[in-house]
Amino acid sequence: MNDTLNDLGDYIAGKAGDAVLSWEIALGELAIVTTRDNLSAVMKLLRDDSNCQFKVLIDVTAADYPEREERFEIVYNLLSLSHNQRIRVKASTDENTPVPSVVPLFSAAGWFEREVWDMFGVFFTDHPDLRRMLTDYGFEGHPLRKDFPLTGYVEVRYDEEQKRVVYEPVTLTQDFRSFDFMSPWEGAEYILPGDEKAGEDVAEKAD
Repeated sequence: MNDTLNDLGDYIAGKAGDAVLSWEIALGELAIVTTRDNLSAVMKLLRDDSNCQFKVLIDVTAADYPEREERFEIVYNLLSLSHNQRIRVKASTDENTPVPSVVPLFSAAGWFEREVWDMFGVFFTDHPDLRRMLTDYGFEGHPLRKDFPLTGYVEVRYDEEQKRVVYEPVTLTQDFRSFDFMSPWEGAEYILPGDEKAGEDVAEKAD
């Protein structure tokens, strides 16, 4: 399998030239890195080339690396039914530089790119209907950014008593707790709350 993916990686890099910055095999799948400017050309090559035939766009997502100059990595997962192969395409951008939409090549990208815009704030040029999809109208910020605060924003819900939609400050439903990550099979090295009662019951039965 890796030999096949290596051959495919070499082939795509040879056909795309400088448009492919790098490629690797990760988790049994071929992943290639391109630039924003070359993204559409690479995606078209992967879709139309007879040795690729990646005609199905599985999804589009993003990852946020705040320490990088181009903090957002846009990830496209493609499937070739003809060759029974998958490929991952990555391109990076910053907070202000848009990425070309691939909707003209894959109509399924419309919803995925809207989600990336809503959650990460990455703008896609030439998108036919780029607007928020998961957050409320007028929502400020992008929730999946690493620097998005957990408090200070408002949330929306339907109030049954008032029979209307109301806005309220975001509240965390659970207080901070200290979780015990020790193996339950080995047991904790300290007395857990309630264990002292079990010891008393055993002593009473022994008497």
